[in-house]
Amino acid sequence: MEKIKLRNTKHPYFASAWLLYEDAFPLDERRSLNSQISIMNHPNYHFELIFQNTCFLAILLWWGFDDLRYIEHFATLPDHRGKGYGKDILNEFKQRDTRPLVLEVELPDDEIKQRRIQFYERLGFHLTDHLYFQPTYREGELPVQLLLMSYPSSISLEEVEHFVKTCHPVIFTMNY
Repeated sequence: MEKIKLRNTKHPYFASAWLLYEDAFPLDERRSLNSQISIMNHPNYHFELIFQNTCFLAILLWWGFDDLRYIEHFATLPDHRGKGYGKDILNEFKQRDTRPLVLEVELPDDEIKQRRIQFYERLGFHLTDHLYFQPTYREGELPVQLLLMSYPSSISLEEVEHFVKTCHPVIFTMNY
């Protein structure tokens, strides 16, 4: 698989990637286009397109910090789901370096959300039970209660608080 890191929204595949992003994530869990444009060149941010040969498969949007990597958004195109690409993409991503990974998942209040958590658990991620809220991406909205998952091991409440204190100000300052 190949990956292309986008640095701006002018790339020919950005429109397709943005459609996938808007389709895959609820409004309260995604950035506005203006917010996305403002973070594209942030040195810690990575907007990656994943291809198999010349076929666009997925987006992997993540932040790199000194002590961890945070997967902000990950989605495969609907036609490519259930074929093992998501597993392959995340297994490759886990092997890129040794920093722990953190990602957010929705509360498991329906079958699809439960299956998403199980998908990550099969890949070695650990679900935390610490209370966690994602700051709002949009002015006037409320923070969203989510759960954190981590790899390769569980994270403590102190590590969650460290993530919120040190990473949230970077990740969520360029909203609206």
